[in-house]
Amino acid sequence: QAQLVESGGGLVQAGGSLRLSCAASGRTFSTYIMGWFRQAPGKQREFVGACTWSDHCTVYSDSEKGRFTIFRDNGKNTVFLQMNSLKPEDTAVYYCAAGPTAGQYHYWGQGTQVTVSS
Repeated sequence: QAQLVESGGGLVQAGGSLRLSCAASGRTFSTYIMGWFRQAPGKQREFVGACTWSDHCTVYSDSEKGRFTIFRDNGKNTVFLQMNSLKPEDTAVYYCAAGPTAGQYHYWGQGTQVTVSS
């Protein structure tokens, strides 16, 4: 059974860094888009960014560009989200997702909590 498992979340002070990992298993995801979403309390889930199967990786939001980097290791079926200069407003549950095309994320992880204290 295909599944995605996130790790690396936690509590960090503002200005700190975290690296989230998403390990995929149960099928080959190397031809899939793998992306990151987040959902803050009381807010809708938002798209953070994604990597295509050809390692074209993009952070979607202007407020995260320059602070967040997404990259993947197809050999290990893993996608990463490196987050630097974290802000309290980055506090959210971060989810990994994978799908055949953008907007068709068929597989989701259980989420990992990121809390940034001021």
